[in-house]
Amino acid sequence: MDNRADVREFLTSRRAKISPEAAGLPAGGNRRVAGLRRSEVATLAGVSVEYYTRLERGAISGASPEILDAISRALNLDDAERAHLFDLAHAASPVARPPKRRNSKSWNPHTSLQWALDAVTAGPAFVRNGRMDLLAVNALARAFYKDVYDMPGQPPNLSRFTFLDERAREFYRDWDAAAEVVVSILRTEAGRDPHNKEVHDLVGELSTRSQEFRRLWSSHNVRHHGAGAKVFRHPVVGEMTIAYEGLEMAAEPGLTLTIYTAEPGSPSEEAMRLLASWAATEYSHQPGKVSN
Repeated sequence: MDNRADVREFLTSRRAKISPEAAGLPAGGNRRVAGLRRSEVATLAGVSVEYYTRLERGAISGASPEILDAISRALNLDDAERAHLFDLAHAASPVARPPKRRNSKSWNPHTSLQWALDAVTAGPAFVRNGRMDLLAVNALARAFYKDVYDMPGQPPNLSRFTFLDERAREFYRDWDAAAEVVVSILRTEAGRDPHNKEVHDLVGELSTRSQEFRRLWSSHNVRHHGAGAKVFRHPVVGEMTIAYEGLEMAAEPGLTLTIYTAEPGSPSEEAMRLLASWAATEYSHQPGKVSN
């Protein structure tokens, strides 16, 4: 799959975000573009205008790591954006090997992984892929995301839930921030593996059905979603402030293990205990593994 359009739009959008003053350049007058000019990026990166223009038009295959680093510095890219640029260049290479993929409908966690998830009893623990499919969960994660599992005719997917289910706007206290996170994770995955049909099918579905998704997708924002805190409004136990840690799985590249916890002694921890009690009754007959 040709990713030149993604390269062009990503570099153009990053260039538009940087003011000349922020780059240490004189603003001048009669500027017809937002942010920096191509010539200014080329100067900052130490390459010719002609070469940078070719790169920005999508001809990124063959660009050396040194050139990509220079462009990253010129555009003031953060770690996630820099990694995304390298992913785009790698994917454009004619000798690039696509990442190992798993079909979300047929992938099964190995037994010890499910044991590890089930051993986490104080908070939700789950494994997801770059599409935001919930692939394996413990009992608390199944209860925490009960509405995600209740979407008619769909396997559990946080992207679809966020944009296509009205309950998501109540579940996430800051829905706008949650939506931006989902899109940035999908954009990161699409850059890492542009040949992944499952990702492209999901992006196409969401683009067709959600105006908000189309708007956010066009921004080309990416991010590493490793740790932080969010506020949720759970339909059973109410509002909870949850800390999260996301861990890349060495044994399963491309998959992320996420664990949610509440502050000890807080009302959120009490709500989590109530949710665990509810889950013990509601899902006592169901294994933690997601069935699709």
